Amino acid sequence: MMEALERWLLAVSAAALLVSVVQALIPEGGLRRTATFIGGLLLLAVLLRPAAELDLSGLSAGLSDWTEQVEQRQSELEAAQSDALAAGIAERTAAYISDKGAALGLAVTARVETENSPDGIPVPSAVELTGPRSAELSAYIAEELGIPSERQIWKEQDDET
Repeated sequence: MMEALERWLLAVSAAALLVSVVQALIPEGGLRRTATFIGGLLLLAVLLRPAAELDLSGLSAGLSDWTEQVEQRQSELEAAQSDALAAGIAERTAAYISDKGAALGLAVTARVETENSPDGIPVPSAVELTGPRSAELSAYIAEELGIPSERQIWKEQDDET
């Protein structure tokens, strides 16, 4: 690697020296402008030669691997975001049900399960309630939250299961 860098620097230096000598020897006028232009192109070609010799086939394979990894990480992040959203919805819905129970004079705790709707948004689908059974709260949960009574599991506080 160092040897290649040394050769490249030597070639750039030699090209720059050659262009300078040619410019110094040519008199003013159109020929000098043409020689300056051609010398600049020569110097540019020497500067860019290592870039032209690059093997970019490995870059393509590396890019496809990198793209695959990015897509995999993106799906992982989307799944984690969906799980966090579902957990947040379940937690807030459970707190809402407990607050509604307290407003009705009931000491009720709720554990809510969610399912993804057809458009991928988590919605409350079932609830497990611990506390005294209340037909009024059950009807409210069915009407306001869309959780039918058959998906509401009531556990009395003194139940072991």
